[in-house]
Amino acid sequence: MSRLYDEVMSRKSVRTFDGRPLSEDDLKKLEQYIQRVPNPFGVPVTFAILDAKQHGLSSPVLTGEHTYVAAKVEKGPLAEVAYGYSFEKLVMYAWSLGIGTVWIGGTMNRDAFEAAMDLKPNEMMPCVTPIGCAAERRSFREGLMRKGVKADTRKPCDQLFFRNDFNTPLPVDAMGGLRDAFELVRWSPSAVNKQPWRVVAKDSGYHFYEKKDKGYEGDRTGDLQKIDVGIAICHFALGAEDAGLTPKIEVDDPGIETPQDTHYVATVRL
Repeated sequence: MSRLYDEVMSRKSVRTFDGRPLSEDDLKKLEQYIQRVPNPFGVPVTFAILDAKQHGLSSPVLTGEHTYVAAKVEKGPLAEVAYGYSFEKLVMYAWSLGIGTVWIGGTMNRDAFEAAMDLKPNEMMPCVTPIGCAAERRSFREGLMRKGVKADTRKPCDQLFFRNDFNTPLPVDAMGGLRDAFELVRWSPSAVNKQPWRVVAKDSGYHFYEKKDKGYEGDRTGDLQKIDVGIAICHFALGAEDAGLTPKIEVDDPGIETPQDTHYVATVRL
């Protein structure tokens, strides 16, 4: 297994921090990284590192955090998927430095975060993450949350990956050198662990879809599940690169018949 695979599979969301501030060196590395977080959709995502005490920031599901990273994006057709892609790159970079994170989309004092980000009417700030060192033991509340969303389980491949249409699961032995990339997609984080991405392999493309659930879309957050699909596309592209391939991402609906509440998002070609 590759280093990337190990990093993605070893990452756990952190909601219980040990209270220590990040080192100046780690903060500097993060500050430099957030100036150049890329995404393949041509949509700029603006990041900022925020001091919790200075801006009055908090989340009822966290303990011991002092610092957050927030990001905002201009509203538009590809805003959420670009946001998910870029934010996940930041999360994985932080994890590579040994810094704990967790995607927070709803359980926060949103007004304070939006004020700290100087959010404009044409912008949205779907998510934030605390950054810090994980405590040695999770809080009781965090343990209950993880158990409630079955955080350590994922849907089987035959419910997520398909060949040519949505009626034919993609066999694992047909994934070839992309088997790890598909596994990285399967283990992507998502809101309440809903795993709303679906992938159809057809005509040299890997077509990503959103399987929508009610209650995950709003004017201030955008479509949180489309953000989840952006995360999954990021994992697939990174996995493909790790396999020595060059992923190209486009938005060109292949016209595959879709199940109810399932919508095309983007295609990865290799």
